[in-house]
Amino acid sequence: MPAVVEPLVQPGPAQVPAKTTARYATLMVHAEPHLAATQRVEFAARLARELDARLIGVAAQCLTPFLVNDPAAGYAPDQRIAVLVRDLQADLKAADEAFRRDTAGADVELRTIEEAPAAALAEAARAADLIVVSPKASARNYREADPGEVVVRTGKPVLIVPPHAHRLDLDTIVVAWKDSRECRRAVAAALPFLQRARRVVIRGVCDDGLAGTVGPQLADVVGMLERHGVRAESEIGPSDGGVAKTLMRTMSRHDADLLVMGAYGHTRATELVFGGVTEHFLRRPACCVLMAH
Repeated sequence: MPAVVEPLVQPGPAQVPAKTTARYATLMVHAEPHLAATQRVEFAARLARELDARLIGVAAQCLTPFLVNDPAAGYAPDQRIAVLVRDLQADLKAADEAFRRDTAGADVELRTIEEAPAAALAEAARAADLIVVSPKASARNYREADPGEVVVRTGKPVLIVPPHAHRLDLDTIVVAWKDSRECRRAVAAALPFLQRARRVVIRGVCDDGLAGTVGPQLADVVGMLERHGVRAESEIGPSDGGVAKTLMRTMSRHDADLLVMGAYGHTRATELVFGGVTEHFLRRPACCVLMAH
């Protein structure tokens, strides 16, 4: 029997102010060489233009031990390092050229950091309000920024952009509600998007018998958002096949443009080993996902 989803709080009269009060003034994106980052950087540049925000590109790459000590390379270690340094400099220059090309018309700056991408983004994150990344790759790539690591290390909201996305429409936003620190931070961090959305749905997932506890939580969130000019509604239902699958069905039913959620309510190590909701949406987001940790 299909799970029953109950709307709990009907939206009140729209109270969206003439001008929104929350905004992202600075976005950040990892800039890789050549065409590797084109879709992500073009997405970030379009979003920056629409938000009248500055876009900071971070061109980041570093030498890795497995490359330095690769016996198949045909060089002695010292020679290998010299070749790798030369290649690294060439890659960073190519990243600069690609970033300038893909961000035409946006207010941009580029920072070049000889460091692993996630570490470089964490170092530069103090300058940004929102960080734009791609989903987690299936294989480890020293040139790519692991989005899970970025979420945990930067302390900033992170927007995961699936490969098929070219712009962020804000017709409908779904908030995956869990009464946790991470989710509360995600909702607060998403205010600039929530204030621009036509429809906001706060989705509670709970087992039988817990609706009486979760329902008042959702009412609190709806009321708080209304005072920020966001017209939100809430619905609650059981987990049918797991929380991730339940949220995927919710997003499909509402044709959501953005999912807002807390990241790593359990430890990251636990989710990496056993799987979890965060890891699911880091790897296979059906639409753009805003996460905060």
